[in-house]
Amino acid sequence: MVYSQEVQHMCVVKKGPNHGPAPIPEEGKWVKAKEIKDISGLTHGIGWCAPQQGACKLTLNIKEGVIEEALVETIGCSGMTHSAAMAAEILPGKTILEALNTDLVCDAINTAMRELFLQIVYGRSQSAFSEGGLVIGAGLEDLGKGLRSQVGTMFSTKAKGVRYLELAEGYVTRLALDEDDEVCGYEFVRLGVMMDLIKKGTDANEALKKATANYGRFENAAKYIDPRHA
Repeated sequence: MVYSQEVQHMCVVKKGPNHGPAPIPEEGKWVKAKEIKDISGLTHGIGWCAPQQGACKLTLNIKEGVIEEALVETIGCSGMTHSAAMAAEILPGKTILEALNTDLVCDAINTAMRELFLQIVYGRSQSAFSEGGLVIGAGLEDLGKGLRSQVGTMFSTKAKGVRYLELAEGYVTRLALDEDDEVCGYEFVRLGVMMDLIKKGTDANEALKKATANYGRFENAAKYIDPRHA
């Protein structure tokens, strides 16, 4: 440690009380975090790339400063999906400080890591008040049956109105319209469920039928349209 001449000639003024950092909630207990290993919790963060053409939702389960589980979900950019594949291999096993200073391939994923880091070190995790935290694998609960990201995709124009393309329930196959040509329901396919049935040996057409359901006043509609072709 090198001190300037000015500092060397100063007299010592003793420091007053030092109570350390404010405690933050972590997995059901209050922790005064001084080092990276003091941080634990599961949380989510959202990031976006510089041209804002895509976004990433990043979920990390951190135990004693180390990333034990990562869920990387991206939307809006085809290259971003491949970046997510690389980031998912890179993240587990790193400390959150290492991850913050690692190139995660895509701007959106890097930004999500930055936002998530800020949340977790300030004690704003999803598991802040869960005693013992959440088990490794808890991130998959966000995906539901079939382990597919919950995506909402809608398109609309002033001239032709709205088209529901995909909702949390699944891939929309038909829109139900009432007598006023307003949407009153929709039919959808749970793609994750359908693929699971096919993998278990169910005929594809039968699997499609079993995975198809509807919502709203679908059965009583005046007419039906394919949102992608009508």
